[in-house]
Amino acid sequence: MTNNINDLESFRALALQVTCHAVNQASDRTEACSMIQNTIKRLEQQIAASIAFIGFDCRLIVLPEYFLTGFPLGESLEAWAEKACLEMAGAEYEALGKIAQKHKIFLAGNAYELDPNFPGLYFQTCFVIDPSGSIILRYRRLNSMFAPTPHDVWDKYLDCYGLEGVFPVAKTEIGNLAALASEEILYPEVARCLTMRGAEILLHSTSEVYSKNLTPKDAAKITRAVENMVYVVSANTAGIINSPIPAASVDGGSKIIDHRGIVLAETGAGESMAAFAEINIAALRSDRTRPGLNNLLSRQRFELYAQTYHQSHFYPPNTMLDGKIDRKHFIQTQKDTIERLTKLGIIRNS
Repeated sequence: MTNNINDLESFRALALQVTCHAVNQASDRTEACSMIQNTIKRLEQQIAASIAFIGFDCRLIVLPEYFLTGFPLGESLEAWAEKACLEMAGAEYEALGKIAQKHKIFLAGNAYELDPNFPGLYFQTCFVIDPSGSIILRYRRLNSMFAPTPHDVWDKYLDCYGLEGVFPVAKTEIGNLAALASEEILYPEVARCLTMRGAEILLHSTSEVYSKNLTPKDAAKITRAVENMVYVVSANTAGIINSPIPAASVDGGSKIIDHRGIVLAETGAGESMAAFAEINIAALRSDRTRPGLNNLLSRQRFELYAQTYHQSHFYPPNTMLDGKIDRKHFIQTQKDTIERLTKLGIIRNS
């Protein structure tokens, strides 16, 4: 890998913990868009104030999962697509791009997004906007319980975007950036495939239960950092309002973890810019090129596992290629998968 001569050796990153103002109760798209624009205006003020406090070497800011809209609560795919999903070249991205351009930052986040290649569906998309205001990375969540994913339209998605579009990595002056969403931190293969393509910093937009006890997701964040020798910048919501779900259910614990698994910064509950830390890319690259026991990345033997993965078929691909999909489809497909794996003896029910 050739590094740009303008690459920074270190900079500061911020996992900005902000409240999500859900749009579920909006009567139509016009009202939802107005709410979204108000959220973006609040964010611009919070980002400006955070940079003023942290310093102008703060070059990367990560926002939480679905920070503009919240998530669907019983709405059909068609209704949520109409009310809450962004256009790929929509006004919302343009407004966020202006913030990134004004403050000379890389701005990462997560949103529900329409794609003209897949009418009737939407994807949960992690994005990165560079200091010029351009979207340089668009990753569609691959593991979701109740939302369409590229795997559900796998053959067509590969035709449209190829495998590099499934696992994108943006090589920038602040390092090689990749993104994943929420519970995907629990799926080691996602982070691994991104690392295989050169990822150095995993941008994790999430909305998850916060606890002073070690949660599965927090354990996974440390594990993903260590096993891939990457930084993890994880931004959680500071609660979700305008929603039937109790607001503080998903509030707190945004953090930054280095490639050794050390938590560099972490915040408690509430809106906060306390989760900021130095990202020392030079140190990461030095450790990745140093022979020895701790250089786990260079010791990987992927050929050992490739055949087993190739032969194993669990959750099926391409289940959403044809026709309209009811929300019952998601749980029914999971039930069918469990039944099939039980018949094969891979899992047992007693």
